Amino acid sequence: MSDAEIKAEGEAKPVAGESKAGAEGKKAKAPAKPKAPAKTEPAKPAFDAKGKAHVSDAKKKLVKDLAALIDKNEIIGIVNMENLPARQLNNMRHQLRGKVLILMTKKRFIRLALEQSKKHNIKELEQYIKGMPALLFTSENPFSMFKLLKKSKSNAPIKAGQKAPRDIVVAAGPTNFAPGPVIGELGSFRIKTGIEGGKVAIKEDATVAKEGAVVNDKLAALLTRLGIEPMEIGLDLIAVYENGNIITSKVLDIDEEEYASNVRLAASEAFNLAMFIELPLKDTINALLSKAHKEAYALAKEGNIITSETVKEKLAQAEAEANALKSLSGA
Repeated sequence: MSDAEIKAEGEAKPVAGESKAGAEGKKAKAPAKPKAPAKTEPAKPAFDAKGKAHVSDAKKKLVKDLAALIDKNEIIGIVNMENLPARQLNNMRHQLRGKVLILMTKKRFIRLALEQSKKHNIKELEQYIKGMPALLFTSENPFSMFKLLKKSKSNAPIKAGQKAPRDIVVAAGPTNFAPGPVIGELGSFRIKTGIEGGKVAIKEDATVAKEGAVVNDKLAALLTRLGIEPMEIGLDLIAVYENGNIITSKVLDIDEEEYASNVRLAASEAFNLAMFIELPLKDTINALLSKAHKEAYALAKEGNIITSETVKEKLAQAEAEANALKSLSGA
């Protein structure tokens, strides 16, 4: 894939006929001789003799092509393009150039393509088809792709009728509102307020919408006035298929700093455990040998054992004791 492509696939619309106004604008002609009614072919039934829905050849080809793309690519994702403005879609198209192919089509076609694919376990992606879905094809690492898509997102105000993407919390603190009707508006959503410095202040954090709740017009307007933008606009990568495994967005969305910190902590704890049980490994062997040497030296010294390392110290100790004894005897 040389370029990032975002295409829309669907049913072809029939070409419209001549408008009524155009027909009336033509010059009237003398009545023509009546003609025999033209023969018309009966319309194709919506269902065949076996009761199955009729599917056009174009739709069959579309599904077949999608299934072929699924079989050809190693990494296949499901993205949700709901509420994505055309301008941002175009910007993302440039950012993803050469890295990803995205095909938009109907949910039914995506399901059929997944069912026709020969890939093991690929049908499990069906449960993640939601909103305005599209298929994503790439050779990039799924975690890197998720990070790139997440980085390209931007915050936006929530609109009436949209669902809260997460719990929406109005944080405690000062506002720019002068005392007035706004106090009642805030109170209608159980937001406790007070007056500080001649302005309305929110006394404590208040959750005004739970994740998944539909926001009404009054709450949407209030959140906008408060400058709260809970929506994230961008390509929402729901799940990815790789090597027979389904990786969801919750797994893909990792905190790199926290992950690195956890790896360092795990390495430190593993090293300490290996040292405690005296497990000889590449990372512990030097420390274990040093520990063993110190313990052996201490044991030899305490037991008056003569070795190449203790002999000098023992001779010096014996000489010191002999001199002390000599001085006591007056010799």
